[in-house]
Order: sequence, then structure tokens, then C-alpha cells
Amino acid sequence: MAYDFDLLVLGSGPGGQKAAIAGAKLGRRIGIVERRHMVGGVCINTGTIPSKTLRESVLYVTGLSQREFYGQSYRLKDEVSVADLTARTQHVIGREIDVIRSQLARNHVQMIVGTARFTGPNSVVVTADDGTERAVTAEKFVIAVGTRPARPSTVDFDGRTVVDSDQILNMDHVPPSMVVVGAGVIGIEYASMFAALGTKVTVVERRDRMLEFCDLEIIEALKYQLRDLAVTFRFRESVTRVERHDGGTLTILESGKRIPADTVMYSAGRQGVTEALDLEKAGLEADSRGRIKVDDDYRTSAPHVYAVGDVIGFPALAATSMEQGRRAAYHACDEPVSTPMNDVQPIGIYTIPEISYVGKTEEELTEDSVPFEVGISRYRELARGAILGDSYGMLKLLVHSETRQLLGVHVFGTGATELVHIGQTLMGCGGTVDYLVDAVFNYPTLAESYKVAALDAMNKMRAVARMTL
Repeated sequence: MAYDFDLLVLGSGPGGQKAAIAGAKLGRRIGIVERRHMVGGVCINTGTIPSKTLRESVLYVTGLSQREFYGQSYRLKDEVSVADLTARTQHVIGREIDVIRSQLARNHVQMIVGTARFTGPNSVVVTADDGTERAVTAEKFVIAVGTRPARPSTVDFDGRTVVDSDQILNMDHVPPSMVVVGAGVIGIEYASMFAALGTKVTVVERRDRMLEFCDLEIIEALKYQLRDLAVTFRFRESVTRVERHDGGTLTILESGKRIPADTVMYSAGRQGVTEALDLEKAGLEADSRGRIKVDDDYRTSAPHVYAVGDVIGFPALAATSMEQGRRAAYHACDEPVSTPMNDVQPIGIYTIPEISYVGKTEEELTEDSVPFEVGISRYRELARGAILGDSYGMLKLLVHSETRQLLGVHVFGTGATELVHIGQTLMGCGGTVDYLVDAVFNYPTLAESYKVAALDAMNKMRAVARMTL
């Protein structure tokens, strides 16, 4: 049978983009389906790019990062408006969409505007905004439709006083007070941003701690900084209901506590956008969260259909989605990548201050009975840290006590998401802490923290060695 495309990609987010371009580079006929106003997917339009740009706007207009020098009362603007925050965001979104459109056009990827649903194993119908339909066939598919915020059925979202993480970007004012339900990555990122703006934030989380996959010492440092911004934490608490009143909202907890606030933001995880795909007609099904199971090559239970990105679940990061998309396209085009997906993948959390890590945590190594030593460098002891006014940042290395291999890197503070890649590269190459001890880093830089932390770990290991001689 002659198909319209060799590979049809559903969704133009990070995973979909990279799958489409990778397939095109291999000389295949590639199509990509996306809604008119969602080119770039959630990542560009309502997720990663808007929230990270908002963070930069917050840091700039509040003058938060300059207060070490100019005093705690320092502000670039006394009254911050939504317009102050969104102008930069809209500029960046527009620019990123132009880049994506240009990349797809340059690689001769055909954009089909609309929403797709399967009508058979190798066919879909794409419905445009005006209701017109177009039948499209393909030999193989990549599903990269992404996710949307999960909404508890008991919560009445109105987009103004009770919002999800997408709706919060469309708020018409900076709320004086806010309750954030859920202390996951998205919840804590927004909690820190609004706290920096001067909003009185209360975080409600049913678990014992936030960001439980992160290093405990780093999380304690973040909690200290957020409390300094007047954030209140309510751990081991669940929300019974949210009442709307003329003066705002009242959040009632199971313990009986009542929290008044101007706005409530729910961050209750993400839901795969698969219900409209008619997956069963392609021989597929999704779980209750809308996620699709895949194998190591990102193939679904239907061998000609692949799935990548948030729709397959953890880690649901733009960076990993891009690599998943590339690998899926290569496999679909009979040019599989010979090396497995590297376990050494960095995690970046854009709180204020930011967090990033790669590799194992102290808790994981202790549980696995791996002997390790800790090396720490604090920004306040670095010349670059003093120049930047970052007195709280730190870099932490976890080093195998016997082989001296780098097992984990955990960074907190300015530039954390950039700094982590030095450690990632060393770990990916199987390097040891000796390289960092002997290396010369530019001065003054934050990267110098690697040498300081490596020397700290090495000195501790040397002290142990002397005791055992």
C-alpha cells in the first residue's frame, strides 16, 4: 500500500519536533499534526518556556538577586503588574514558535493543522479548527501529544480564583495571597515565583516532604530560603474542599485548618491527552492517567506505533522527551541508536533559587550500601559567589570511597541547571574525582566549585586512609 507518509508525528512538542526532524534527516517523508495555536506543544505555549521566562521576569522586576548588595528593601518596581511579567514571556514564546516553524519547513516536514484521531492501524482523520476533516495514512506513527494539568473532579476551577498550572499564566493580577495544593516540581516552582513577588504563599502537601526524589540537604536549603520569603508549609495535610467567597477563597483541610487566600492553585500532576485519539482503532490503550506503555525503543504494543514524551510518563522532561523522539524516529526508520539511553540524565527544577542534580542521592547510596564520601563547596566561599551576591548556593559531590568515581552531583543556587552538566559529562565518561582535583577552572567562576568540592571529598578520604594504615 502507498501511504501518504513514511512517518506521521502527532504533536509538535519537544519529543514530536525531534522525531519529525530526525526522520526527515534520514530522508523519509514526514508529517506532523498540531493545532494551529499550539505549535511547539505545551512546552512552548503553557509549560516549560512560559514558566521559566516568568521566573526570569520575576527575578528582574523584583530585584531579588540584587538585595545582598542593596538591602532587603531594594526593588526595581514597587508595584509589579501582570503586564510587567508577561511582555517578556510573549516575546520568547513568539520567537520559539518561529524557530520551530522554520526548522520543520527547512527539513521539509509537512505541517497538518488540526487534531488527529485514529480510524485504523495506519490511518487517522485530522479535524481542523473549522470542522473540516482530512484523511491521512502513514506506515508508522509517533504519538507525542503530551499532557495537561490533572483536575480533581471535586474541584470547581474557574480560571480566576481556583486555577491549574496552565490557567495561572492568564491571571489578571498578582494575588496578595495564594494556596498552592501539591508540592511537586510545578507547584514549588510557582510557589517560589509568587513568593518572590510578595504574595503570601501557603503550600499544602499530603506527603511528608516536597520533591522527595531530591537530595534531602538540598531540599532543606530550599525550604529555608522559601520560608525566608514568607512561604508557609503544611505537610501531611489534605484539602477537603475549597470555598469561594466575595473576598476570595477559603481552603478547608482534613485537619480542620482553614486557610483564606485570594487564589488557590492546584498542582495535582498531569494527565495524558490521549482520550481523543481513539487509540483502540490502532490496537492501543492508555492507563487511567492517559499514559501509553512503551518498550526500550519507545514502541507501543502496536509495533508500528511509537510514543514519546510526557505521554509515556516519568521523567516527563523536555530534555529527555527530545532524546526519546530522536531515538523513536531512528528506530522507526530502521536506523536504531546502538547505545542505550544513558542513565546519567540531569534533573533541573526552576525554583527560586534553582536546583539541579544528576546521579544518586545520599539516601539511595546508603540504602544500596555503597561506600561514599561527600564533598561540598559553598558559593559564599567563592569569589564568583560574592560577585553575584549568592551567599546560600552550594555544590555537593558524592564520590565512591574506593573507586573514587563520581556517583552524584547536587547543586543549589545561581546557575545550578547549567553547572550540573560538568558533573554529568564526567559521570558519563566514567571519570573519577581525581580529574576535578587536578583540573584548572576559570577564576572567578561558579564552576570552580567542582574543584573545591572535589578537594573536600579527597581530603576526607585521605583522612580515613591515614587512620586505617
